[in-house]
Amino acid sequence: MSNPGPLFRPFEKLVKITIAGKEFEVPEGNMLLRAFQYLSPEEVAHGRFCWNEECQDCRVNYDLGEGTQDRTAISCKLMVQDGMRITEMAQEIRYCLRELGLGKK
Repeated sequence: MSNPGPLFRPFEKLVKITIAGKEFEVPEGNMLLRAFQYLSPEEVAHGRFCWNEECQDCRVNYDLGEGTQDRTAISCKLMVQDGMRITEMAQEIRYCLRELGLGKK
């Protein structure tokens, strides 16, 4: 088991997710917003997120793989899953993840 420090829940492995067509590996067993923070620690930490479902600035559209239904959720309350595909993101998330070279979706 990893020693993730105070920000992340303990995890055994990294899982693959796709964000705007690019594949990344993030810690299993964490909320999606924490997974975004794993990928861009400083930017997400300074983003305008409430982390408790009030601001709606972390809203995403996602599916769980080819042929699955597109869904909308708040990433601070959505557990990351292997194969998850993030298809659209709120402007604040896009801004915080800009260094990852994502498109404008």
